[in-house]
Amino acid sequence: MEAFLISAGVVALAEIGDKTQLLALVLAARFRKPIPIILGILAATLVNHALAGLVGGWLASTVGPNVMRWILGVSFIAMAIWTLIPDKYEEQATKAPRFGVFGTTLIAFFLLEMGDKTQIATVALAAEYSSIVAVVAGTTVGMMLANVPAVLLGEVASKKLPLKLVRGIAALLFLVMGLAVLFGLNIGLR
Repeated sequence: MEAFLISAGVVALAEIGDKTQLLALVLAARFRKPIPIILGILAATLVNHALAGLVGGWLASTVGPNVMRWILGVSFIAMAIWTLIPDKYEEQATKAPRFGVFGTTLIAFFLLEMGDKTQIATVALAAEYSSIVAVVAGTTVGMMLANVPAVLLGEVASKKLPLKLVRGIAALLFLVMGLAVLFGLNIGLR
């Protein structure tokens, strides 16, 4: 349960103001069909984060515990720094819906999430916790917690949230996790 809750919370906070959340806002404003957009985000996130979870699990099983501790600790601290940098969105992903609203959302979201901080966080969290399923479920719920309101409320929500504060909280969580791992504190280590 800890892996699920931490994964959901960290990713939900990290996703606020992220380029994929901006994409959700743009898609919602452009297509005005929230259900296929939400389903496209869910499908893209499940596939993307399942792959990231498998990479994290593989990484945890192939490197020794001391090396893993350093990889995870430094990764979480790097995520803290990266979270403080605001994302910018490029308008390319909102061209005509050649594949329909669901297909366009699925493809755009999947591609934009590749190498994104929430995907990297999923790799690190899956390497940290023994339950890949709980991590992937948590990170997926975290993505949905951040993106469904963006789709449903559109630009109103994006203008009202104090993004700097949210980014700061997410960065602090990543920093605390990184330091805890580096100093050998048990926060769900295998």
